[in-house]
Amino acid sequence: MNPQIKTFPTTKFIGKNLSFTYSDYRAFELWSSFMPRRKEVQNAIGTDLYNIQINPIGFSFGLQEPFVKWAAVPVANFDFVPDGMETLEIPEGWYAVFHYKGDQSNAPAFFNAIYTEWLPASNYELDHRPQFEILGAKYKTNDPNSEEEIWIPVKLKS
Repeated sequence: MNPQIKTFPTTKFIGKNLSFTYSDYRAFELWSSFMPRRKEVQNAIGTDLYNIQINPIGFSFGLQEPFVKWAAVPVANFDFVPDGMETLEIPEGWYAVFHYKGDQSNAPAFFNAIYTEWLPASNYELDHRPQFEILGAKYKTNDPNSEEEIWIPVKLKS
């Protein structure tokens, strides 16, 4: 694992969100409700989709711990928010950016390696900002050749 450390600028998003746990993982439900309506977002920037996760302070990735997941697109402003959608702003900060290739079956092991191997051995610690995946042109649902970027919020170890 050799991520790039990048600064993500303050970015506005419009989308939908759900709160759930890893034992009751409802991302399919979330994305199924967002995708048919994503074109209603009139001021989107680009075509990338963002799978955003907001963990509470002290989150330890336990199966029963709730977190909030967003299906969203970046926007220029919040001037028009479609009914049933909400706004989110991610503040600027450093991120460790990992390239992931494969279907979703190997994603849990990949994330586990980030948090249990790479992060403890690095000069960084987890920062309390949303983590996200950018689902760009090379992302294909349930395809072994799918590619995405995983962005983990970091700061220098104190």
